[in-house]
This record gives sequence, C-alpha cells and structure tokens, in this order.
Amino acid sequence: MTTNSQRGDTPLPPARLAFDPATWKEIAYLLTNLAVDIAGFVYVVVVLSLGIGLSVTVVGLPLLALGLAGCRLLGWLERIRARGLLGVAVDEPRRLRPGRMGFFPWLWTSLKDPVAWRHALYFLARLPWGIATFAITLTSLFVAWPVLPFIARGLANADRAMVRGLLSPSDELERRIAELESDRGTVVDTAAADLRRIERDLHDGAQARLVALAMDLGLAKEKLLEDPEAAARMVGDAHGEVKLALQELRDLARGIHPAVLTDRGLDAALSSVAARCTVPVQVSVDLQARPAPAIEGIAYFTVSELLQNISKHSGAERAAVELWRSDGRLMIQVRDNGRGGASTANGSGLAGLAERLGSVDGLLVVDSPQGGPTTVTAELPWRDRG
Repeated sequence: MTTNSQRGDTPLPPARLAFDPATWKEIAYLLTNLAVDIAGFVYVVVVLSLGIGLSVTVVGLPLLALGLAGCRLLGWLERIRARGLLGVAVDEPRRLRPGRMGFFPWLWTSLKDPVAWRHALYFLARLPWGIATFAITLTSLFVAWPVLPFIARGLANADRAMVRGLLSPSDELERRIAELESDRGTVVDTAAADLRRIERDLHDGAQARLVALAMDLGLAKEKLLEDPEAAARMVGDAHGEVKLALQELRDLARGIHPAVLTDRGLDAALSSVAARCTVPVQVSVDLQARPAPAIEGIAYFTVSELLQNISKHSGAERAAVELWRSDGRLMIQVRDNGRGGASTANGSGLAGLAERLGSVDGLLVVDSPQGGPTTVTAELPWRDRG
C-alpha cells in the first residue's frame, strides 16, 4: 500500500477558524450596528418630536420625561452589547433620584437629566455610523477578507470610544457618586448580616442556656422542701449553666467589639487574636498613634478573619501580621507559609472581605500561588481619632 509520505504528499493542518474569537465578536458588533442604530434613532426622533412638539399641552412634558427614561434604558442595553462583544466595561451612571417626593420634582429631575440627554445624542449620531460600519464590514467579508481583522479592529475602536464618551458617567464626580452608592449597599448588607449573626448567636446560645437555667431553678424550687439534696445538685448544675452562658455572652461581645481594642488599641487586641490562632503568629504593630475607632475596628476584624482563614484552610506552620502607616493609609499585611491557592474569586470569604474594605475606600490584594506562600495586603484610609 502506498502511503502519503511515499507519494510525497504533505499532511494537511487541522481545520480552524481564520480569526480569533475577539475578532468575530467585533465583526458581529459591527454587523448588528445597523439594526440597533435604526431602532434607537427612530425611537429618539419620535419621542423627542412628540415630547417637544406637545410641550405646550399637559401631556407633552411628562411624555418627554418618559421618553428620556427610555433613552436611559436603551443606553443600558447598548452597554451590555458593548460589554459582551467589545469587552468595554463602562461604569453604570447613577440612578435618577429626585430631591423630593412628588410628580413635579420627578418631572423636573427627569427633564434635566444629563445622562438621558447624552444617551439620546448617542443614538441620534449613530445612524450614519451604523450604516457605514455595516456596509464596510459586510463588503469586506467578501472582497477584503485578508485585511478584515484590521478593518474590524479600527471600526470597533471607534465604537469603543463612542460608548466610553457618551454612555459612561458624565464626569469623575458622577463616577464617584455611583461608587459610593454601590459601597453604601455593601455596608448595609454587611450590617444586616452582622445583625442576623448576633441574633442567631443569642437565640441559639445564651438564650437557650438561660431558658434551661430558668427551668432547672424552677424544678429545684419545687424540690427544695421535698428533697433538699436533689435541689442542691440542681442548683449546682444551674450555677454551671450560668458560667457557660456568661462565657458565651463574653464571646459574643468580643465578636461585636472587643473591650481590649477600646482600652489598649490594635497591638494588644491583635496579640490576643493571634494567641487564639492554631498557627504561631508573630505580630508587629508600628503605629505612633491610634486611628479613628471605625478604622481601628475594621482593621481588627480584617486581621481576625484572615487569621481564621489561616487556621482553617492554609495548613501553615507559621504566620506573621504587620501594621504600619504610610502616606495617609493604614497598611495591613498578613503572611503564612501554607499551601496557597487563596483567591478573592468565586464568592469566597476573601471576596466579601474585599467588598467590605472597598466600601470604606480600602483595598485588598491577595498574592497566593499554588504551593504558597500567601501574602494578603490590605489598605485602609487613615483618620485620626477625634
């Protein structure tokens, strides 16, 4: 039998697409521009024409306000399309919130909403561009295939600039407001979770023990005259329950805000946390003054949670905690020689900790390659004690 090599034939390479997925996404975005831009242009022209044309009547201005709200919705959909096909991550503009309740405050706030007007301008200006990009891309698919990736990249970059320029928050202040609104939600969720945890600990721990204690004392009272010795034993058992309930209440109070942190500061409080860790921990606190109580509390619970993670998951033999102040920031670094692999992804505890730090302008950076070691660095804004 004659083989390919004997005939001198060269084996064919495996079949593959000519372009990478990013290029195909850009081509898909450019080809869908026409339909999207026609729909957006028609909507904006109709809404603005009716709203402005009927503004002398009762329904004109409310219709215009509703139309501008629809422009916001179209902008949101366009940001989703750009994010999925162009990889453009644009911050969401802040929500429209009138200063007071009522129809007229809402109407006035909606009519002067700069985000909605900017979105309307985006769709008005996009129609010629959508026609051009559709025609160029479709033609290039047949007559300029070898250079289509370069054409698509150039056109897509222009689209990226339009999206960033007209569909992003209007300025740095608005971006900051949007960030603060998101951070406020994180703070509220964290506070609610802490309240649920405290309620659960009280209900399942100290409260249950106190109920059992009340029942034991009631039985001891009934047996006091009939069987004094049994009553004495029951009182002794109740005394033990009281001690356990007090210990659980002390642990709960320490979890809310430890007294040693209030009285003696971070050095003593973190040394106490390190002493309870299952891994030997070296603590170094280099602070000339104490920060504000809120920052001090966040730093304490950050280190406490990181040390708990080391105890449960790291398999480390030793760990170290360092705190210092640098350029108006409180720096925290926790290191261990464990197995590594820690990450803020996939909804881990570190992800929640990063969100809580971010809500107060903090930052969490995790360096944890597989096999270790792990270094977690946290930053908090420094505020002096009032």
